[in-house]
Amino acid sequence: MSTIEIKRAILSLSDKSGASDLARYLEGKGVEIFSTGGTFKLLREKGISVKEITELTDFPEMMDGRIKTLNPKVHGGILAVRDNPEHMKQALANGVEMIDLLVVNLYPFEKTVAKPDVEPEEAIENIDIGGPAMIRSAAKNYKYVTVITDPADYAKFVEEYDRLGGTSLEFRQELARKVFAKTGKYDGAISEYLERTLAKKVKKTVVLENGRILRYGENPHQKGILFPDGVSRGTLANAEMVNGKEMSYNNYMDAQAALDTVLEFDEPAAVVIKHMNPCGAATGRNLRDAIEKAWFSDPISAMGSVVAFNREFDMDTLRFFRGDEVKHLSFTVENDKLIESEIKRKFIEVIIAPSFSAEALEYITKKKNFENVRVLKIDLDASRKAKDFNLKRIDGGYLYQTADNELFSRLDTVTKAQFGDEMKKLAEFSYKCCKHTKSNAIVLCRRTSAGYQVLGMGAGQPNRVDSLRKLAVTKARENLEYEHRTLGVTIPFEEYFRKVISEDTVLASDAFFPFDDTVRTAASYGIRFIIQPGGSQNDTDSIYACDELGIAMIFAGNRHFKH
Repeated sequence: MSTIEIKRAILSLSDKSGASDLARYLEGKGVEIFSTGGTFKLLREKGISVKEITELTDFPEMMDGRIKTLNPKVHGGILAVRDNPEHMKQALANGVEMIDLLVVNLYPFEKTVAKPDVEPEEAIENIDIGGPAMIRSAAKNYKYVTVITDPADYAKFVEEYDRLGGTSLEFRQELARKVFAKTGKYDGAISEYLERTLAKKVKKTVVLENGRILRYGENPHQKGILFPDGVSRGTLANAEMVNGKEMSYNNYMDAQAALDTVLEFDEPAAVVIKHMNPCGAATGRNLRDAIEKAWFSDPISAMGSVVAFNREFDMDTLRFFRGDEVKHLSFTVENDKLIESEIKRKFIEVIIAPSFSAEALEYITKKKNFENVRVLKIDLDASRKAKDFNLKRIDGGYLYQTADNELFSRLDTVTKAQFGDEMKKLAEFSYKCCKHTKSNAIVLCRRTSAGYQVLGMGAGQPNRVDSLRKLAVTKARENLEYEHRTLGVTIPFEEYFRKVISEDTVLASDAFFPFDDTVRTAASYGIRFIIQPGGSQNDTDSIYACDELGIAMIFAGNRHFKH
């Protein structure tokens, strides 16, 4: 029969949450309970009928608890094949009684070694031996033994036992699968730590489990699966989906790019992502101010984008996308000019924010015109902490690198012309945006009345000069021409363009200039402020060109290639 009644159980827990309630339930079902150390003490204090593990083993705990469950009367009771007469005969002859339920979680090794000041001796003592041995034994013998390693499964166990009077084979199989996934990950963490501390080597164990099948991959003919790590709660892979249809592979990729970028800013910020590039980004007095500026960094690309915020998403921000009082525009290009046409609402794929006001949330979840917009609630602090490493697959191997968590290692003006305080702040904003733009990246950013804004960007070009002259400046000119026309600026456009570019704009480059041609090209458009990492053997040529042309340039030290 596939349903197994439980008569005898062992509980041995590091995480004791829910332990007393589960034990009381088992006691009510007439289950004989054995326990170890702290778990035994807890259950006894709660008035639950429990026996020490030594009563089962007839052997004392030894060596500071290193030896307590490593005993034939424990493992024999777990591993015996109940349908094998010889097994049962040997068990009877040696006084081995059957164990039907094992509730065990392991010493918190991963939490221990995550502490910055952990000593090797403490880490070693948190390598569990008896726990993994027991749960592996039970999982191997899942046909007869139920093994629970996660307190989250207690309620499911109780529901199943009440319904069936035992546990089903399907449930025991599910629990057994969890065991081997858990012990594999646990051993991987130990191996990583020992390689790092004893051999000074890098080892990474990546466990891909509990995959969620996506509709398709990057393209419809490709398969896509999301594997959450099960640890980083509140991060993108484990985000709370407030509204909308299923996320796609590309949605996740763009959402991660949006999140990475918006996390750079402390002031209210909005980021607009298209194909993993921040085509729009801005800071402002509030989110509404920021998203208006970010959207018009590139209003053509913004349609169908992923947007991210670093403050609570409120109704004022929502009205920018869906408000009746807002003029919603779509744009095309004719004769190098943005031409607008009015539409019912702005189309976006995904909204990401740390929280949503009650009014905005009610609107989002009840209005039909929001039903296909994916809305994600993200824990920003958890997302920052989760940025550990990046892993990419290549044929026959993997490329590993740590996260790009340092914006600059210096911030030195290397030219005769200097940055004022406000332009230096703009330079930092520009470098943050450039860091998240595909290489070779050139980003032009401007200061506004209450913050900063991307004005034009060039991404993914084989050379840096093309990113500037063919893309970044072209987009900046396009945006400023539209602004000049619609705001009714009285001075001629070329004069207005040169004024904004020379007085209020910083050029940021993700890598050094190999020659002085980028400086001289920038100067031809009127650019007077540049931030780049430096580090070329020809840096002196670029500095000389800046001094000749009256340009202020900062070296930031850190390069930010993004392939």
